[in-house]
Order: sequence, then structure tokens, then C-alpha cells
Amino acid sequence: MENSGAGIGIVGLIVYLAVLVFFLACGWKIFVKMGQPGWAVLVPFYNYYVLTQALNKPILWFVLMLIPGVNSIVGLILGWETIKAFGKGAGFFVATLFFGFITIPMLAFGSATFTPPAAPATAAA
Repeated sequence: MENSGAGIGIVGLIVYLAVLVFFLACGWKIFVKMGQPGWAVLVPFYNYYVLTQALNKPILWFVLMLIPGVNSIVGLILGWETIKAFGKGAGFFVATLFFGFITIPMLAFGSATFTPPAAPATAAA
């Protein structure tokens, strides 16, 4: 009877690790669809840099992702920009906010293709 807690803990750990590996694979696949190295999704902070570059955002967006609180708002905007770049609309974005466990694999393993946003216009010298 005293070992049942340990068994439940081990099962929970195995399920957690399986879900973690699955969503890392989803992120990897999404980065590859974006024309970026898949392994970049595994590197903290660098993954934000790669995402901002893929979305043609200025380096300031990456810096803003490092500021607590501000990163929540910037993350939502980058999420919206990513969804748009994959040809999805506002409904898919809202669904991702609430049901990401369904929509993220759809984006990763579905037929959606990435079309990078236009680069921001630079001032002529």
C-alpha cells in the first residue's frame, strides 16, 4: 500500500515527459517550417531571437521579450504574427490561446505553410 504513491508519481513523470517531448517536436517542426533550425527551439532566449528574426522584427522585439511583464504582451503579439504568417486568422489565434494543445500540433504537422511578413521599411540614407 505504501508503494502506490511512488507508482503514481512515476506514471505522472512518464506522462509529463511524453507531453514535453511531443510539444518540443511540435516547436521543432514549426521552426523548420519557418526556415529556421529546429534545434533553436531547445535553446532558451535564442529561440526568441530566432522567432523575431523569422518574423522580420527589429532586435528591439527580442530585447522586449527579456523584460518581465512586457514579455507577456510582446509574446501575444509575436504569437499573433506567427499565426498570421502561417495563413491562419483571428479565430485560430483565439483557439490557440485556449486550446493550444490542439492547435499547435495542427500548425506543426498540418499543411500550413509559413510566409514571412514583409521586412520593415528602412530609412533611406
